[in-house]
Amino acid sequence: MTDPAIAAYFLNAKPANLKGDLKTFGTLFESLVIRDLRVYAQSIGGEVYHYRDSRDLEADAIVLLDDGRWGAIEVKLGPSRVDEAADHLKTLAERVDNGTEPSFLAVIIGWGYAYTRPDGVHVIPIGCLRN
Repeated sequence: MTDPAIAAYFLNAKPANLKGDLKTFGTLFESLVIRDLRVYAQSIGGEVYHYRDSRDLEADAIVLLDDGRWGAIEVKLGPSRVDEAADHLKTLAERVDNGTEPSFLAVIIGWGYAYTRPDGVHVIPIGCLRN
C-alpha cells in the first residue's frame, strides 16, 4: 500500500497541473481510494480486488468479506459521471453469477454529498469513508 502522494511528488503534480490533466488526477484519486478501501476492508477481515472479465466488464474495486459478502465500487473523480458508473455497476451485478447478490453497489467520488440513488446505488464522497 503506497500513498499516491508519493507518485504525485515525483510527477511534480501541483494542483494547477492536475486541474489541467484530469486523467492523471483521476488515476491518483483512484489509487488513493483503493488504498483507503484496503485499509478499511482488512480491518474487518476483508480484501479488495479489481475485477475484469473476458467481456471487458470491470469494477474498480470488489470488497470481499470472509463470510462471502461482497460489494462492487466504481471510483469517479467528480459527480458528473455517477449515472454512468451506477449503470456500469448494475450491469456487473446482473452478469456476475457467483451464487450471492452484492451486498452493496457504490460510486466513490471526490466531492459532493453522500446519498443513495433510487436504484439502490450508494454515492459516497471520499471524505465519508470511515472504519
